[in-house]
Amino acid sequence: YSHTVFTRDKVLTIHTMNPTVKKVEYAVRGPIVQRAVQIEKELKEGVKKPFTEVIKANIGDAHAMGQQPITFFRQVLALCSYPELLKDNMFPEDAKNRARRILQACGGSSIGAYSASQGIECVRQDVARYIECRDGGVPCDPDNIYLTTGASDGIVTMLKLLVCGEGPTRTGVMISIPQYPLYSAALAELAAVQVNYYLNEDKCWSMDVSELERSLSEARKYCNPKALCVINPGNPTGQVQSRQCIEDVIRFAAKEHLFLMADEVYQDNVYAEGCQFHSFKKVLFEMGPQYSNTVELASFHSTSKCYMGECGFRGGYMEVINMDPEVKAQLTKLVSVRLCPPVPGQALMDLVVNSPKPGEPSYNNFMKERTATLSLLAEKAKLTKEILNTVPGITCNPVQGAMYSFPKISLPEKAIKEAKALGQAPDMFYCMKMLEETGICLVPGSGFGQKEGTYHFRMTILPPTDKLKILLAKVKEFHQKFTKQYS
Repeated sequence: YSHTVFTRDKVLTIHTMNPTVKKVEYAVRGPIVQRAVQIEKELKEGVKKPFTEVIKANIGDAHAMGQQPITFFRQVLALCSYPELLKDNMFPEDAKNRARRILQACGGSSIGAYSASQGIECVRQDVARYIECRDGGVPCDPDNIYLTTGASDGIVTMLKLLVCGEGPTRTGVMISIPQYPLYSAALAELAAVQVNYYLNEDKCWSMDVSELERSLSEARKYCNPKALCVINPGNPTGQVQSRQCIEDVIRFAAKEHLFLMADEVYQDNVYAEGCQFHSFKKVLFEMGPQYSNTVELASFHSTSKCYMGECGFRGGYMEVINMDPEVKAQLTKLVSVRLCPPVPGQALMDLVVNSPKPGEPSYNNFMKERTATLSLLAEKAKLTKEILNTVPGITCNPVQGAMYSFPKISLPEKAIKEAKALGQAPDMFYCMKMLEETGICLVPGSGFGQKEGTYHFRMTILPPTDKLKILLAKVKEFHQKFTKQYS
């Protein structure tokens, strides 16, 4: 009996694992953020740094940054979670009525029960009514509504349905650059072809049909582009699309036979004078039946952004328009495999689309909170752009909507060389240095995509105003120091 130790390879190694997973990158929680978490631990352990706290301006996580939840939403969710509270008279009557209605729609009157796979029916009806009202009476069928685990889940599910073919027939999906990295990550995981079209930074990040045409004809040489994704209001770029632009995009999609995906999760976050949110669906229907009966469209919304900021509940919905009935049956089958989206998230989505009405006891307070949250964001959007534009070497477009600024930064040649020597993207090098020296956590533009030879960072406008001012002052000071150091 010999004592040889059998060495055997693990079944699952970096070489034997799914290769598409290795291609996935998600900058919003990438290496910079991991280092930020490490620094937080070091600070707790008493390690001396040139700052006392890490300020995370990397992710659109409103409540984590101090945005307050809407009282009415939380009251109803509390009642749904613990129905005993319905006997309590500290809750307003309209909150109780909403909770009773939601609970009646749940199995065993409990939000701990599974729901229908497409989502609770009365919630889908409320979503449909909300969309009709938002879009000035354009009809909406609750059967075209799918409740989802945040908008992300709906987007990934739609992409999954679209992808097929091999080699030159492989599905291509057109996404804006800069883009929210969920898209590039999902496409990498599905081994689909990412087709980039560039937003025009000089025209406040607007979409340009001639650029869409360039991108499409280029892509048709090596794949089969089938879908066009649009984020409006923009992430990371904060632009709000004009009605004219949306019409042009719809005409382009119709002409080129593309499936449209409209990511509209920031629809209430519009701040700039003269800007207004237009949903793709509304514009599509106003363009008349030759478009509204043919163009295939999926649009997405969520509980995570706007004045709600309830990211942790993972609530959302998608609406599908003009989808082939056979494909729709397949979609329903696909979502049923995952049983259902989280029921508390569905309940919350219901409250967003069916908020207090004039005359109800919670209406005044609800409106006060909603308005305060949105006007504070509008003020911070303006402040961010103004302060960043006072820094030589930083130019920032107006933050018309959403919750991010995406300024362009000019980096000295010496810094670019040093970054490349380290095998890092120059703006990654810049953001990493900023984190180490100031404790500010931003995401480099390279994580979203940008025109060759330009550099950016994305910064949320979510921190409380006093903290945001400190943050902007620190960014300014750092940029000047960095420029001097490498010039």
